[in-house]
Amino acid sequence: MHQERIHKSLWTVTAPLRSFPPVPGNLECDVVVVGGGIAGLTAAYLLKRAGRKVTVVEMHALASGQTGQTTAHLTELLDSRYETLATDFGRQGAQMAAGSSRAAMEQIASNIEALKVDCDFRRVPAFLYAQKPSEVAELERELAAARDAGLNATLTSQVPLPFPTVRALRVEDQARFHPRKYLAALVEAIIGDGCAIYEGTRVQEVRDGTPCDVVTDRGTLRARAVFEATTAPLTRVALQTKIYPYRTYAVSARLEGPLEDALYYDLADPYHYIRLQRAEDGMHVIVGGEDHKVGHEENTEACFERLEAYTRAHFPVGHVAHRWSGQVIEPADGLPYIGLSPGARHTYVATGFSGMGMTFGTLSAMIVRDLILGLQNPYAALYDAARVKPVASGRDFVQENADVAFRFIADRLARPDARGLSDVRPGEGKILDVGGQKVAVYREEGGTCHAVSPVCTHLGCHVNWNNAERSWDCPCHGARYSPTGKVLNGPATKDLASKQLPHHGEAP
Repeated sequence: MHQERIHKSLWTVTAPLRSFPPVPGNLECDVVVVGGGIAGLTAAYLLKRAGRKVTVVEMHALASGQTGQTTAHLTELLDSRYETLATDFGRQGAQMAAGSSRAAMEQIASNIEALKVDCDFRRVPAFLYAQKPSEVAELERELAAARDAGLNATLTSQVPLPFPTVRALRVEDQARFHPRKYLAALVEAIIGDGCAIYEGTRVQEVRDGTPCDVVTDRGTLRARAVFEATTAPLTRVALQTKIYPYRTYAVSARLEGPLEDALYYDLADPYHYIRLQRAEDGMHVIVGGEDHKVGHEENTEACFERLEAYTRAHFPVGHVAHRWSGQVIEPADGLPYIGLSPGARHTYVATGFSGMGMTFGTLSAMIVRDLILGLQNPYAALYDAARVKPVASGRDFVQENADVAFRFIADRLARPDARGLSDVRPGEGKILDVGGQKVAVYREEGGTCHAVSPVCTHLGCHVNWNNAERSWDCPCHGARYSPTGKVLNGPATKDLASKQLPHHGEAP
């Protein structure tokens, strides 16, 4: 019997969240939180506990964005190595990065205990492992830096994986959980007593001031402070030059053999990350990786195929039941940007979480809560959104933004993907030339075609078709649109413009 593969994350199908109506009109409150993922919902929860009236506004559904596409690792092992952080931010900076990650993990544990949440939270070790002798020296350097930063780390040759490894950096007392079960409890704690959550409401503009105005397609929200808890800031052009969007992929499959419950990370290129999660049909292994810059991979379906092949080759699994992809925002200098938006007085941002969205999303809520309340936060200066670290970020800044400039021009000069509508198959999207203008065309499975402008409404780059997710993706700053041009991911706030196709059914 054929087993269906679900093109949604394991979290979204095992823990549905309650739904909320759109914003009913103009409203006033103390704080508006834009975004219903872990950063926004945690901030709303913490601010409500501090006595503030908070309104959460989500464009789609709660936890359906990048929080819904996570692999939910809670760890002090950051994407940036501690050896690098110590060089770029100093020894104290590396220690604070470790300490802040630990503080975020303990905040999650504290929330779980306070709300009595059954969300599969479990403390487990983490292994950064080498499969080649040539990789051991890197582990030895990272061990020294990690221990100096405060991690409870050791080197070990005992790595509980079902395939050969050489050595591993083992870090104790890390954790994993079910993010949507956790967030469901936060949602129930947020609503009421002057606090509210709204879905299906698109924020079009944030006006910093005294008070601030958040202009939506349903009404204007007025507040003393605004927290843009979105994957990427909505309109902050200067900050956009310091963050770089990537797609990452994940699959889950039911285990048919033993595997120790832990977090695992390899040193391969492309790298892989692994964890376990219990589901109704037993224990699943979740494997992630195959990252690439948004809009730069022509065959995204192949990313899933490679990840599935890797999973079957390395683990005793049966059917690959779920697969999903998410957006990872890489910061220029290795750490997220959290705090007051550059140039603003009452608008706060949080972005650049790299592959650690659960940990850094929680940390950003803690920092922004304190800043809004006028409290000292020990980590605020390290993550300051307006900071400039020319030594740490110089090479990536130049390379990534040169790439943006290249794509801005090259995609305009590139030849269309196809000559006519007959070349666009059902379920496919292609760029066509229609009357001398490029048009992004998608054909439904039933045959109906939809045409939109390929020009991203953020800063004008041209979108590319993502065949695995069936979306139009911008290669410059990571905005994504549905096949019919509706905004899926920011920083864009406007849909792709509709275009007309020839009445006779064929593009010239």
